[in-house]
Amino acid sequence: MRIRDRRAEDNPELNLVPLIDVILVLIIFFVITTTFDARSVLKLELPQATGERNDAQDGALSLLINADGRYFVDDREALRTDVESLKRTIAEVAGEDRDRTVLLRADARTPWQAVATAYDALGQLGFKRIANATAPPTAAAAAAATQEE
Repeated sequence: MRIRDRRAEDNPELNLVPLIDVILVLIIFFVITTTFDARSVLKLELPQATGERNDAQDGALSLLINADGRYFVDDREALRTDVESLKRTIAEVAGEDRDRTVLLRADARTPWQAVATAYDALGQLGFKRIANATAPPTAAAAAAATQEE
């Protein structure tokens, strides 16, 4: 009678199901806990200007215009770049409050027509308090301005 060794027939297996479950749980955890910030998505290069900073704009309605001429009112994007679409988006976000200050942030490379369209839409809706956001001058620009004087 011959006795066989059963250990030679056993093929070791690596069970991947628990590993996949753990990876999926980690992915879900990171997706849920990630915060999204509109400012990090939109890269604006603001025009530079000298002057004092005005911190009274805390409750202001934010209107952003990127370099491509697309409009963003607070966290909502206007679907098209025409005046009517922009007016509709501003009215939906602002509601009936026309005394609210509008902080206009336009990229330095934005076409002037996009800025003029934003002013037109704000004027047609009755907003009278509009502030323009600028960046403080860089060290190189400040040195060049000092040399010109």
